[in-house]
Amino acid sequence: MRFSLASSRGLSSFSALWLFLLTGFAAQAQQAGDTTSVSCGPPQARMMCVDLDGRPSIDEPSGPFTYQWQMGDGTTLTGPVVTYCYKERKNYVVQLDVIVDKTGEIRRGQKYIPVHLVEQDVVDFTASPSRVRVGQPVAFAAPEAQLLSCQNVQYIWDFRDGTVVKGTTAQHVFRRAGTYLVRFSMRGYGSQACVASHCVSREIVVEP
Repeated sequence: MRFSLASSRGLSSFSALWLFLLTGFAAQAQQAGDTTSVSCGPPQARMMCVDLDGRPSIDEPSGPFTYQWQMGDGTTLTGPVVTYCYKERKNYVVQLDVIVDKTGEIRRGQKYIPVHLVEQDVVDFTASPSRVRVGQPVAFAAPEAQLLSCQNVQYIWDFRDGTVVKGTTAQHVFRRAGTYLVRFSMRGYGSQACVASHCVSREIVVEP
C-alpha cells in the first residue's frame, strides 16, 4: 500500500499515528504476562533430518544406476532414496552423483539440493547448571533463538519466583528451595503470530 503525503502537516499526523501504533505493539510485545497466561512446554526437537529421492531426476531407460549422495558434511550415502540426520544446525548443499552400472559412467552433480537448517524458527535456551543450591547463580542463554519472519524480537525470562528480566542472556539467583519451571518467551513485530507469545520452559531444581 502506498501513501501520498501532500504537506508537512500531513506527514506529521501520519508520523504521530505510526508512532502510536508502534508504541501499542511494543507495549503488547513487552508484557511479562505472556509467560504466565499461556502454557509453555519443553523445547521441541529441531528439524535436523531430511528425506531425499533422486529417482525423478534420472533417465530411467539408461539404468540401472548407483546413486551416491554427498551430504555436504563429508558423509556419502548410496541408494535412490535416503534419510539423513545432521549433527549441526547449518546450511548444506547436497550433491547427487549417478553412476550408470552398465558403462561405469559417473554423472557428477546430477542434482544439487540446498538444505537450510538455520532457516527455521528456534525457541530454546540453555540453563547451567540446572540443579543448584539456594544462593548459587544460574546462567541462562538463548544463542540460537530466532523468529525469522518477525522484527525487533523481545526476549523475556520468567524465573517463576516473581522475577522477570529481558535479554538474550540472564543470570539469576534463587533465594528459596524448590523446583522452578523457568520460562523463556519471544515476541516481536510483524504478523499476529509474531505478537503472540512463543515460549518454552526448563526445570531448575534448587536445593537448600
